[in-house]
Amino acid sequence: MKPLMFGALMLCFLLGLQFHPSFAQSESQNEGTRRVASKVIPAYPQLARSIRLEGTVKLEVVVQANGTVKSIEAKGGSPLLVQSAQNAVRGWKWEKADRETTELVQFHFTPN
Repeated sequence: MKPLMFGALMLCFLLGLQFHPSFAQSESQNEGTRRVASKVIPAYPQLARSIRLEGTVKLEVVVQANGTVKSIEAKGGSPLLVQSAQNAVRGWKWEKADRETTELVQFHFTPN
């Protein structure tokens, strides 16, 4: 009976971890660039959180004139964190401009 109880407790613990997303602590963008109209906060990846991985992800984002993301290139950061940052920035919207621009964005991931 004890192994069954242990298994049930472990299952509850693991399910509890899935429903408590953690987010990157901070984000920054270089000065003198286009203003961001709406942002999506990146989720802190479960694996990175479980090993208490901390780090900075640097992204170079090409933004179309209409304010949507055209492309994203990682310029630094752990692969465990880069994917989450890229997924979030794909949902960002910048103010409209008369031309395409390149924006530099950094996310600082810190485990809670």
